[in-house]
Amino acid sequence: MSALPVTVIHSARLVSGGDTALDAWVRFEGDRVAARGVGDAWRDGIPAGAEVTDAAGRWLTPGFVDLHCHGGGGASADDGEDAIATVLATHRAHGTTRTVLSLVTATIAELEQRLGEIARVAASDPLVLGSHLEGPFLDHDFRGAHDPAQLRSPDAETVDRLLTASDGTLRQITIAPEHDGADDAVARFTEARVAVALGHTGADFDTALRAFESGASILTHAFNGMRGIHHRAPGPVVAAMRADHVTLEVIGDGVHVHPDVVRLAFAGAPGRVALVTDAMAATGAADGRYGLGSLDVDVRDGVARLVEGGAIAGSTLTQDVALHRAVVESGLTIEEAVASATSTPAAAIGRAHDLGRLEPGFAADAVLLDDDLAVEGVWGAGRRLA
Repeated sequence: MSALPVTVIHSARLVSGGDTALDAWVRFEGDRVAARGVGDAWRDGIPAGAEVTDAAGRWLTPGFVDLHCHGGGGASADDGEDAIATVLATHRAHGTTRTVLSLVTATIAELEQRLGEIARVAASDPLVLGSHLEGPFLDHDFRGAHDPAQLRSPDAETVDRLLTASDGTLRQITIAPEHDGADDAVARFTEARVAVALGHTGADFDTALRAFESGASILTHAFNGMRGIHHRAPGPVVAAMRADHVTLEVIGDGVHVHPDVVRLAFAGAPGRVALVTDAMAATGAADGRYGLGSLDVDVRDGVARLVEGGAIAGSTLTQDVALHRAVVESGLTIEEAVASATSTPAAAIGRAHDLGRLEPGFAADAVLLDDDLAVEGVWGAGRRLA
């Protein structure tokens, strides 16, 4: 009999790994999935004190993985460990059990400090996967909500400073591949096992494809911050679709990408689209004036735009809403949508072996959803979070 805490969730419509099982159950022991099955076998060997949840036919999915999250609950990942705790609590209530915390462009010294803060949080909280540097190696004309004064081309010294500051917790970095030093930076980051993403870039199809062939493996918020698809100039999105190892991030909030274009992305890169929030501080909070790095943002009706220039400045999206929109508005199957919020993003950062599925040996992360895909329960590393 296991001495670890035991949790059992039974009588569920369990969606994992591209399949749905009816009348299914899953058993957690400590922070891992110990077993799963269907029917009444969940009753066998239940120790006293085990937490047992009757799903009563509701949806049960792996915990959501968000590769790209800047903030929530009025706080930003740039603002220190207390702010990070607020961000995490906001998104965990909506089913995100594993988070990559994203940092906007700033000075190198500021980024070093913020990477260190995230590294310290990740050391004590396994639900924090690490950091994502969205800048400063971005293109000026496609910068979106990034401070133009701090944009720069990469160089070896700066790359090494950022890697050192992150203490092995940098998971992803977004780079514009057309600029001087980008090729060497892609090689250095991939050597350090950091997933290189292309984004905020003016690159054409050929330039993007070369970067993907050189090791880049993610497209940051596809369709946004880059050239669009033209029938004679297909751009980075089609390059990412062609390079079959590349994951396409999509912000499925109905603002950044039209629902039918979301469906187009899934058709063009089956199994390789990751739903992300790109959430900023106003997520789970009221409309109003917020900061995003050094820039001011106005949020009206849940849509965030820079005060100066009006560019979209992240989203107020949560992963449960992204999942709902993918199914209801873009017409995806529940299996496709769940994979895009779980196993696909996990694989994008090298965690296909232990995150994103409800299978024995995988992390004990799960979300219970009602028929309308609203969150009714969340478990992370075997603990009840919501």
